[in-house]
Amino acid sequence: MKIPKGLRCGIEIHQQLDTRKLFCACATGLSDEGHGAYRRRLKPVSGELGAIDRAAMIQYKKGVGFEYQTVPGLSCLVDLDEEPPVGPDADAVRLGLTFSAMIGADVVDEIHFMRKIVVDGSNTTGYQRSALISVGGHVDIGHKKIGILTTCLEEDAARKISEEKGIVTYRLDRLGIPLLEIATAPDMETPEEVREAALRIGTMLRATKGVKRGIGTIREDLNISIPGGARVEIKGAQELRLLPAYVENEAKRQAMLIEIKGILGKRGAVAPAGDAVDVSDAFGGCGSKVISSALSSGGIVCAVALPGFAGTLNGSGGKYRLGAELAQRARVKAGVKGIFHSDELPGYGIGEGYVKAVFERLGLKGEHDAFAICADRKRKAEKAIAAVAERAAEALSGVPEETRDPMPDGTSRYSRPLPGADRMSPETDIPPIAVDRGELAEIAANLPEMPEETEARLVSAHGINAQQASVLVATDRHELFERLVSGGAETAIAAATLTNTYSELEREGTDTQSIDGAHILRIFEMLSQGAFAKEAVPELVKKAAEGVDPDKAVESLGLSAVGQEEARDTIAKIVSERADFVRERGMSAVGPLMGPVMGALRGKIDGGLANSLLTEEIKRLLAEGK
Repeated sequence: MKIPKGLRCGIEIHQQLDTRKLFCACATGLSDEGHGAYRRRLKPVSGELGAIDRAAMIQYKKGVGFEYQTVPGLSCLVDLDEEPPVGPDADAVRLGLTFSAMIGADVVDEIHFMRKIVVDGSNTTGYQRSALISVGGHVDIGHKKIGILTTCLEEDAARKISEEKGIVTYRLDRLGIPLLEIATAPDMETPEEVREAALRIGTMLRATKGVKRGIGTIREDLNISIPGGARVEIKGAQELRLLPAYVENEAKRQAMLIEIKGILGKRGAVAPAGDAVDVSDAFGGCGSKVISSALSSGGIVCAVALPGFAGTLNGSGGKYRLGAELAQRARVKAGVKGIFHSDELPGYGIGEGYVKAVFERLGLKGEHDAFAICADRKRKAEKAIAAVAERAAEALSGVPEETRDPMPDGTSRYSRPLPGADRMSPETDIPPIAVDRGELAEIAANLPEMPEETEARLVSAHGINAQQASVLVATDRHELFERLVSGGAETAIAAATLTNTYSELEREGTDTQSIDGAHILRIFEMLSQGAFAKEAVPELVKKAAEGVDPDKAVESLGLSAVGQEEARDTIAKIVSERADFVRERGMSAVGPLMGPVMGALRGKIDGGLANSLLTEEIKRLLAEGK
């Protein structure tokens, strides 16, 4: 299925700031250890408009309890909601004002914090504090400008550590880390434009030199719609390379749901009626492990009739996949592992006789009729089937507004309904902050170097090409590059390593973000000391990505540099073993033999010197034959 025309997408970038926490004096960082077991239960309250947010209510109905771990130095009584907040942190506010100036936004006169109701346990208070810093502005992605709607300052949520037996455990180290939230207008019309906009915003944020770096420090929410569809939010994407895939797959999913709506409309399908039907007695002796396990443990098999839905649940060679939508809704709302539907049956140990029996029990006779069943404990099965019926009814209208979770393969799955304005209310613990216009003028006069300015300076100052400069800035490795060069590293080798070598490692599946910059600095320090040849650098960088100390890597890989005479002896042996080939090819044998030579001397000798020694040895052998 092609990407439908009229795609519109906006993104929200959430970037952690490298300051103290937003509303207390704690440092910001993450810990591998948590302490304590402070328990809470949260419930939604009405927002500023007097209504309760639907997403918050659904979360509350899950009946989950929460446990919180503290971290000394990285959390305090403010995070536990046992002390009132202070602040906000002045450095965090200034960074919000700085970014606003960089994009040409209009800064508000007063900064007012609001409470955004969140009852999934990720905030001990039951809400997240957020404040509008500026409106408007834009970022340039080359061929077009992307409008910015708002720039906000807010607090990050606690980290989920585990979830079992109705208790979710969070660690409070991340709670309260300042975030800048940049929301764009829905100006992106292709998946690639989304990636370009996210990259541009990310590089501008890093240019402030006040943001955290690394995996998890920046997250993107995608708001996607197509004509005839609805706004769907994919929340919490972290990998830039996957953003186009999320957009493309969501656009195709909405197009599929629109087609299904048309099919159901032509058939005159109506919303499923009535409660779930217990059809357990129709499955006596069934070979399905799921069904037999549920029945043997006192559970039931529940069914719902879906008249007119046949072929849309899993039909046309997998083109229509409404069944997957029903299953996702059932998993989230009822906590079941899944459902079965008639488009995939007979199968999974459920024979044709059982399928016919369910059709009869539900009174279904039409060629387009379908059903869904769930086998589990009575309450869970009934709840799952109610969720299936709800989602099937939504299919009659096309695409429901919802929030979805990003998956590692570029797809997404249902999470919850799209939140609304009912979750907002004023923050009464933080007084309004008047924005100092003098400070704004000072910020505007001393803006950080923009990404394109950094690229131009790298080309001018160091003589690298524009493509290398662009990659270094886009990947946030330009500062490391300049540290290498200032430390005496050869410019060409440093640039090639941080661009080409890193790219090759990424294509091989290596996580280059995990490479410690200190390890790279040590590798180049040893290279300048003659500890090994430059040809060894890529292999040592790969070891650095595995967390191996460079000194130990040189030793374990046997990369210690060898003297010229030892290298000459190794090359002489290689030439002698291939004497017939050399006499046949003459000096043209140099090229083919460089492979075996560099293999034997990998990283132990410079390639240029190896070529020179090989040339001399071949000349000597040929001279002996005359």
